[in-house]
Amino acid sequence: MLVNTLIELFERDLNRVIDEVNLYDAEVDLWRIEKNISNSGGNLVLHLLGNLNTYIGKEIGKTGYVRNRELEFSQKNIPRQLLVSQLKDTINVVKSSLKLLTEEDLNKEYPVVALSSATSTTFFLVHLLGHLNYHLGQINYHRRLVAA
Repeated sequence: MLVNTLIELFERDLNRVIDEVNLYDAEVDLWRIEKNISNSGGNLVLHLLGNLNTYIGKEIGKTGYVRNRELEFSQKNIPRQLLVSQLKDTINVVKSSLKLLTEEDLNKEYPVVALSSATSTTFFLVHLLGHLNYHLGQINYHRRLVAA
């Protein structure tokens, strides 16, 4: 079933984000901005947390999550362990929310229009997985850049 595959991939890739956060040599480096890169690794993590808790937790799992997207890019110096804890919580939210979906639900229209037009739930979940991986790569690059 596609839901199980999505759960496995989201869990795998969120665990990769946790690995990246833990690989920063110094906690302060998570928040460094250098060489015309506008987003720190820490802010990209906050953005992923907001994105997944909104589009999977709130919309599918009905968690009641309230997103403040502006803070995802303006907050700084959140302790590494708190980021890791929030990532682990998000893994649980994603898993429990996606487990609510049936194959029929996957073919239905996603409940909000978050892209340029309405999409199926399957399309949007695959989009979210791609978005996660895009930012995972940016976090990896940021970590290596600030360590150089």
